[in-house]
Amino acid sequence: MQTSKESDVSGIFKEYEDKKSGEKVFLVRDFIEVRIPLSHYRKLEKRYPKEYIVSIAEPRKVISHVTKRELVVVTRESGIPLLGHAAFGLIDRGTNLIQVRCVTGCNLNCIFCSVDEGRRSRTRAADYLVEPEYLAEKLKEIAEFKGKGVEAHIDGQGEPLLYPYMEELLERISRIKEVEVISMQTNGTLLNDDRIDMLEKYVTRINLSISALDQKKASRLAGIKYPLSRVLENAKMIAESKMDLLIAPVWVPGYNDDEIEKIIRFALEIGAGKRYPPLGIQKYIPYRYGRKLKNVMSFREFYDRLVEWEKEYGVKLILRPEDFGMEKRPRIPQPIRKGERFRARLIAEGRMFGEKLAVVRDRVVTVRTDRKVGDFATFEIVRTHDGIFLAEEV
Repeated sequence: MQTSKESDVSGIFKEYEDKKSGEKVFLVRDFIEVRIPLSHYRKLEKRYPKEYIVSIAEPRKVISHVTKRELVVVTRESGIPLLGHAAFGLIDRGTNLIQVRCVTGCNLNCIFCSVDEGRRSRTRAADYLVEPEYLAEKLKEIAEFKGKGVEAHIDGQGEPLLYPYMEELLERISRIKEVEVISMQTNGTLLNDDRIDMLEKYVTRINLSISALDQKKASRLAGIKYPLSRVLENAKMIAESKMDLLIAPVWVPGYNDDEIEKIIRFALEIGAGKRYPPLGIQKYIPYRYGRKLKNVMSFREFYDRLVEWEKEYGVKLILRPEDFGMEKRPRIPQPIRKGERFRARLIAEGRMFGEKLAVVRDRVVTVRTDRKVGDFATFEIVRTHDGIFLAEEV
């Protein structure tokens, strides 16, 4: 990228000119990239302040600075509901735990990724970023329906700490009286002293992904030059904070077989797991739209080995929902049934190629179609599991 000028406006966004593409670029909070044709920008700058141009100007492209994919900003005004999609919004699986998904995209390219995330993804067409106020208000509504003892679990298809409004979101969630636990998944690469101090004010538990203690193996698994030393230091700082720490390695046969036991020892040595289990070892599973590796361990072999380590180290490794205070609760009523047919306008790009989003009965529905955003489509609902709706055009 050729840059002729770069400046930082009020600390909110940076700006520069991309001579190669002929675009004026605004980088908002180091994540949202707004691109406007230079010729058009030259006309606008004579009449409007930059803040207005960044927010309103057309034509423009809005993309993720991390993945370079189209970025759909989900606000109340967008008309996109926060229930119905697996990649963004809120997911209710019939327990007191609500999954909070504020952003998609990842700074790693893990070779075992279950959702094919990262800049090298071949299947993901768009990313999503949800307005914090909108997300927290909908979470409050669901938490009131669920009752006391709700856990807000911030996870997602990618790295949650890419979200540029995390502190605002956490502060709003912390004010919901029914939410008693706030937990978060992270790969730990974006953490530092200041961020850990900020998280400590709101977060109960961090689930930290570490899959190898050997530098070469860690980098191979992450698909990038992995900052192992920094992540391990971050793990120690979290363990020493008020927050609980659960280290969550993915066991990938043929890649980190001899690393899992080292990670168990590391977690115990630094004092992970004050209130919750210190480890959540995950088995690599090849998913339909994830990255696939040749070696796949059987569940029997996986659990037999966990039993052996439990005895050797005196630590619980085979986990159950009760270990995290999870319990069954009534689900938010689902207004859409499998087999129903609808006709609706396609309002945004879908997460994967060949998908678009539509709205039905205050739910977002993923429609498999080659039509364009703005077109109308007739479709049939083919999946409703856990309130996540998928449809096929008919």
